[in-house]
Amino acid sequence: MFAQLAWRNIWRNPRRTAIILLAIFMGVFSMIFFAAFSRGMANGMVNNAIDNLVGHIKIQHPDYRSDPDISHRIDDPRSVMDEIRPELPDGSKIVQRIRVEGVAANARETAGIEITGIEPSKEKGVSFIGDAPIEGEMLEEDDEHGILLGAALADRFDTEVGKKLVLTTQRADGETQSRAFRIRGLYHAEIQATEKAYVFITLDAARKLVGNKNCATEIAVTLPENKADRALEQTVSKCKEALKPFNLSVYDWMEQIPAMKAYLAMFDMFLYIWFVVVFIAMGFGIVNTVLMAVFERMREFGLLKAIGMKPAWIIRMVLGESLFLLIAGCAAGTLCSLAFTWYVAVTGIDLGSFAQGVKMWGMSRMIYPAIDIGDVIAANAVVIVLGLIVSVYPAVKAARFTPVETMRQN
Repeated sequence: MFAQLAWRNIWRNPRRTAIILLAIFMGVFSMIFFAAFSRGMANGMVNNAIDNLVGHIKIQHPDYRSDPDISHRIDDPRSVMDEIRPELPDGSKIVQRIRVEGVAANARETAGIEITGIEPSKEKGVSFIGDAPIEGEMLEEDDEHGILLGAALADRFDTEVGKKLVLTTQRADGETQSRAFRIRGLYHAEIQATEKAYVFITLDAARKLVGNKNCATEIAVTLPENKADRALEQTVSKCKEALKPFNLSVYDWMEQIPAMKAYLAMFDMFLYIWFVVVFIAMGFGIVNTVLMAVFERMREFGLLKAIGMKPAWIIRMVLGESLFLLIAGCAAGTLCSLAFTWYVAVTGIDLGSFAQGVKMWGMSRMIYPAIDIGDVIAANAVVIVLGLIVSVYPAVKAARFTPVETMRQN
């Protein structure tokens, strides 16, 4: 009976009902879409960080992180890779690299950089360099004299494809080694700082440069996208167990870039703040609208009490009206926001007009909103639960009207 009364009452004034439904709709829509946009932005930052030579899992000498020197190397990387390969999920990719600090120089400029020796054909789908746009040519596996330079670093050196660049670093025996390389191509990265930080040569060329024919400073693993979140912790544990005889350290991506965890926590905090702000704005609308309806129906409530309706029943009826409005508004807002977010997630949002800021913060130019079912549930729960709470005051107000008071007011 109360449900029927509540449903009929909310349509006694269609205009007011439409206004409050629109407010709830817009609130839920903005909550869910903003949450999806934030998740997409955070995912883009994480993916950029992982692509930036980090990988989901990294294997290194225990002292390499504190002192990235060639003396802290992996002497038999092939054996290490063979040992962990059975522990990785199907579709995982594994590469070995040499990464050492060095100096790049030409006749015009000198700069400190990181020299990175790679196996070019294996970096595709593992790091940004495998898929980066390149002016010129990509390195070949057997190219021991070629180098890839970041476009921003090339501008600093005032150089171009075909010119020479000299790299200097420390050898495995402690001596200093210099070699000249020919620029094969200029790569472009999402973050300009990356273009200024890394130069790439082949793994064999890097081994010659450091004076060790069979070493690597790291082994990086990239997990399949559909298994990265679920399998990461378990895979790291398996790799640590398998590599105990090798005395090597195994890190997941969060251990490698702890600042990213802080960024993600910050995104969550802003998301919750947004939920609260939206609800406060919407809550005032709900209270005002329900309170207005209550005062317009003073005579009705007085009559109901005069014929014996208990105050608790009146409270239940008013809260029932609010509940119907909240559920209807949440349902419409959720369905429309999911449909719109799905469409935008396919096409992406181009932040090209904010290119400099995007690069500075390490975000992708294209943002693909990501729907999290937890955010959808949270948005609806916040609106319905808190909406009912703020509706308690008008409901109690209606229950306290006395028949005499309502007749006098009328």
